[in-house]
Amino acid sequence: MDCLKVSSKSSPASVAGAIAGMVKDGVQVNLQCVGAGAVNQAIKAIAIARGFLIPTGVDISCAPVFSDILINGESRTAIRLSVYVHQLSPFNSDMPDRSNTL
Repeated sequence: MDCLKVSSKSSPASVAGAIAGMVKDGVQVNLQCVGAGAVNQAIKAIAIARGFLIPTGVDISCAPVFSDILINGESRTAIRLSVYVHQLSPFNSDMPDRSNTL
């Protein structure tokens, strides 16, 4: 699969489950979003997926990139979020929880 397509109506929890499953299977994850609502749902999904994965010793991050795509013969600009996987070391688990800081 080239990328997961996320819309403004996508369920963040469902997308998060797909992300976590792909990460666990060792599959590269890319999310494609068109519009602010879709980007919002994708970012929520990544945050939820982090919560699923961190207890297993895996963390994820993402990087955005613009992508030109065709929808119904019309050129549109999408945002692709590439998801990067990080293995957590035992040292990192002793660090204070900073999830509530800005």
